[in-house]
Amino acid sequence: MLNTERQGGYEGATVQVIPHITDEIKRRVYILGENNDVVITEIGGTVGDIESLPFLEAIRQLKYEMPGEDILYVHMTLIPYLQAAGELKTKPTQHSVKELQSQGIQPHIIICRSPQALSQEVKDKIGLFCNIPSDNVFHNLDAESIYEIPLYLEADGLAEKACEILNLPSPEPDLDEWRAMVEKDLARSEKLKIALVGKYVELKDAYISACEAMEHVGIELGIRPEIKWINAEELNEANSQELLGDVHGLILPSGFGSRGLDGMIEACRYARESKLPFFGIGFGMQAAGLEFARHILGYEDANSTEFDPGTSFPVIDIDPHDKSMRLGAQKVVFNENSKFRQLYGTDTAMERHRHRYDFCARDARLFEEKGMLFSGLSEDLERVETLEIPDHPFYLACQYHPEFKSRPTKPHPLFRAFIKAALEHR
Repeated sequence: MLNTERQGGYEGATVQVIPHITDEIKRRVYILGENNDVVITEIGGTVGDIESLPFLEAIRQLKYEMPGEDILYVHMTLIPYLQAAGELKTKPTQHSVKELQSQGIQPHIIICRSPQALSQEVKDKIGLFCNIPSDNVFHNLDAESIYEIPLYLEADGLAEKACEILNLPSPEPDLDEWRAMVEKDLARSEKLKIALVGKYVELKDAYISACEAMEHVGIELGIRPEIKWINAEELNEANSQELLGDVHGLILPSGFGSRGLDGMIEACRYARESKLPFFGIGFGMQAAGLEFARHILGYEDANSTEFDPGTSFPVIDIDPHDKSMRLGAQKVVFNENSKFRQLYGTDTAMERHRHRYDFCARDARLFEEKGMLFSGLSEDLERVETLEIPDHPFYLACQYHPEFKSRPTKPHPLFRAFIKAALEHR
């Protein structure tokens, strides 16, 4: 929107929430629908939050721009259980729907997060006070595994009801593979301890994608990764053996800013020297490069120009001609004899990116002479996408985010290889 305004796209008009922001939100929804039969759009947060108001207004407008049977509003609410009273309370749901209705949206379906199944009496009450048929009220039960929830919702008839409202056919889904995966998930008992060193460990959801990617492999292999959360700001050479000595693998996920950099570099050093299976992602790969440059190549002030513009050995730098963030899927070209090429089984891969500063490929010879291989490069061969140490049981790192492409029935090959290496190390 800012670019459109600066290019005169609004012809001098004052840019407002309505219609300009809401029109942009709708435009993006419509783009997704160009080559798809169904577009699922989630409006996160809580109804009533000021941050979500433009998004709610945008989807409200969609109803008046599309045929009635082409839009379906599904509202997720909470049904708390009061232990003292021994009953489920519907008031939070009633107030949530009332607030949504005040925004001009009447939900077609209400899904209730609940520790217990809803009785017909509770469904009737919700339907009455929320102005929908009671058979459009579904419960989303607390589950031992999150992957059980789609099975519960299917058994409760959610998909069939959604298809009925959208006037779509509703064939019987083939969930055999999913059910088999859930059974394997619930049967896991063997544990594997993995250290996750990061700067946001107080907010564990910051690393949810990486953790779930490891869970996907754990389901496949019948093991349960046990995460040991380590604050990068607290890790140093004096305590690294104490904190990392009992783990079977170390993952170093991404982050922004210099906070915790020294601890991340120490994690890389410990894993490299102790032959501990190591997997770096995003800034985790950059930290691995900085550690190697400082301790093996001998450039003590090696750094990123983001943190030290005057460093004599800028391992991490930004393209002076394009300082925008690299976002989305981009091609990675693998070295023919690399571990990455072996794991992917192909010469190239499309992987998702989210960063501004890059690992420069210009000093590849210096690193490779000392044992670190730049095994994957960007399509223009200017940026390092993956690195590895061949003389190490498992020391791999990538600039992109493979966790975003992992699925419970199809784990990402890099996470599979990392967890297998940790099992062997154990």
